[in-house]
Order: sequence, then structure tokens, then C-alpha cells
Amino acid sequence: MLTINHLKVKYPKAEEYALHDINLRFTKGEFICVLGKSGAGKSTFIRAINRLQAPTSGEIIWEGKDVTQLSEAKMRAVRSDMVMIFQHYNLIPRMTVFQNTLTGSFGKRPPIKNLLGLFSAQEKQRAYEALHEVGLEKHISKRVEALSGGQKQRVGIARALLQDPKLVLGDEPVASLDPSTSRRIFELLQRIHQERQLLSIINVHDVNLAKEFATRIIAFRDGELLFDGSPEQVDDSMFAEIYQ
Repeated sequence: MLTINHLKVKYPKAEEYALHDINLRFTKGEFICVLGKSGAGKSTFIRAINRLQAPTSGEIIWEGKDVTQLSEAKMRAVRSDMVMIFQHYNLIPRMTVFQNTLTGSFGKRPPIKNLLGLFSAQEKQRAYEALHEVGLEKHISKRVEALSGGQKQRVGIARALLQDPKLVLGDEPVASLDPSTSRRIFELLQRIHQERQLLSIINVHDVNLAKEFATRIIAFRDGELLFDGSPEQVDDSMFAEIYQ
């Protein structure tokens, strides 16, 4: 489903590569957590998959297509299968929960309809169903700026569901949340992942969350792939190696 071959990323003016020769293969149904301390390459890796960060070299094969070779127009179509859930939500604060959720359909609609804000009854029904799925149906008319952090992240997930994705990417989606809220968000992500049989790749700073929810854990250190295995293999010695 997703294959990474010899991926390298080097930022302009940087002396070192942010990612060094990464080779990985992921399949449908895997719930993968990505570990590593700040600067290890986690965010660069996640953002390279959907080309929010341009790779320097290597291949990213998504369902038979090398996304590194696609034009921006063709990449837009590929991104319609992928969603990114961000740490800082990337919502529009003064818009309502319902309006923000509807933007999840933008990638599969004509740009002129997006510009004019024209939505069909079916699209509106799907937005309501997505908000019901994340437990926010009672908040659809609230402005996003009035919500708690956990509620904002649920709006981000509802927006992602409207895209009907095959791949969920998460760039530290619970880093700004307290531990109990973080766990509830992971429970929600896991439930949606299982019900829809997705591929999910989530950066997380909390090792305990990764060990509880992941089917597979990968870890980066200094831009290199340090670990790829089961949650049970992340013991105290491996933890120390990842975060030393």
C-alpha cells in the first residue's frame, strides 16, 4: 500500500540530512506510531509522505504511484486519499464546527464550489454524520475558537473523515493536550481506524500511548531509522536508545 525506498530529505542551507536513506513498507490495517525526540526526523517523515515536505531523493510509492514524480495537479488527487491531523488543529477559528468540518470535502470537489461555499444536502449530511461519529453533534453551531483543545482535535478528525481517507497521517496530534484527553483522542483514532480498515501513521511523544495503541512502532534518531518492530519490543533499553 505504501513503500518508502531510499528516502532522503535535506533542508536548504542545512549541513546534515534530516532523513537518511529510509526504507519502509506499510500495509492496510496497520496502526503505526512513530517515536523519537525532537529533531529526530518524525515530522519530516510524516510530511514527506504526502509531499508537504519535498524529498531530496528516493521514492514514495502510494498504491503503485511514486508521489515524488507527480505534478502538483496529480498530487492533489493523491492527497484526496490521505489526511493529515495536525498538532495545532489547522482550523479556522471564527468559522463554526460544521463549517470547518465541511472543508474536509474540498479535495474532491471543483475549486469553484469551494470558493463559493456551495455544498449539497448529501455533503452536509455526511458532515453531520462525521461530527456524530466524534461526539460533537451538539456543538455544530459553535465557533471553533470557543472549543477546548480536545474538542478542536475532534473537529480536525471529523474534517478528516469527510475526506473518506485510506491513509491517516498524524503529526503529534495530541502533543498540546493533557494525558486523559490524549488517551481519549487515541481511542477515537483507533476506533475509526479499525472500523474503516485504514493505514494510520501517527507521530507521538508519549511512549506509553504508542505501546498501548500501536500495532507497530518505528523510531527515528538523528534522521535515521533506529527501530521497527512490535510495541512489546520497546523495553527500557530501547527507550533509552531512542531518547538518549
